[in-house]
Amino acid sequence: MMLTHSIAKFGEYCVFLWRSVSIPEKWREFFKNYRNEIYKLGIDSIPLILIISVFIGALCTILIKMEISNPLLPRYSLGLTTREIIILEFSSTILCLILSGKIGSNIASEIGTMRVTEQIDALEIMGINSANFLVMPKMLGLITILPFLVIISMGTALIGGYVTCIITGLLPVEDYVYGIQTQFIPWYVWFSLIKSLFFAFIISSISSFYGYTVKGGSVEVGKASTDAVVMSNIMILVADVMLTILLL
Repeated sequence: MMLTHSIAKFGEYCVFLWRSVSIPEKWREFFKNYRNEIYKLGIDSIPLILIISVFIGALCTILIKMEISNPLLPRYSLGLTTREIIILEFSSTILCLILSGKIGSNIASEIGTMRVTEQIDALEIMGINSANFLVMPKMLGLITILPFLVIISMGTALIGGYVTCIITGLLPVEDYVYGIQTQFIPWYVWFSLIKSLFFAFIISSISSFYGYTVKGGSVEVGKASTDAVVMSNIMILVADVMLTILLL
């Protein structure tokens, strides 16, 4: 029974995506919504990203120093290990898991409220493809802006570790900077950016789907927002494992 329900839900999701990615009927309106979504979903999240990244970078530096206190290891290994953790996982996967709670719930609740207040029905009556009109700008907006947010997170987290070294004296700043620079593999940055594109698609499409298909009132909208965040997080983790196997 549960398997049948899951297959039916996946089929609805595929049909929903097919309707959403069609060619926009009014390009001027589409670009206006696209620009607004970039600001609403991405630019508004920058303060949160800066705060989280600084403290995560500081925590990574402190915890790694505690674990690699072996005198046989070179001192620059602290900066090198911090860089690898931040670039490979934190600034892409962990950050997107955090943002899915903010962005995903926002998308699901916004579209869900439009559904229960019959605004989507009004668009359909006017002959507008409501899925494309509402969802396409959100999907493309998040896919466009999320890689830039990941880059901001990488830089801010590394700065957080740098400031920690200055304040606590855990490591000479020169050794930390040398560790960040040594044995650097540019592909790791591209790997994180590629992952962020997939994660942006997952967050925007799944959250939009749960909001678009909600039935009932305000209680169901809240439940749909929660379900959207949970499912987005699960799919992000699944995609992270698959992309790591394929790209690394």
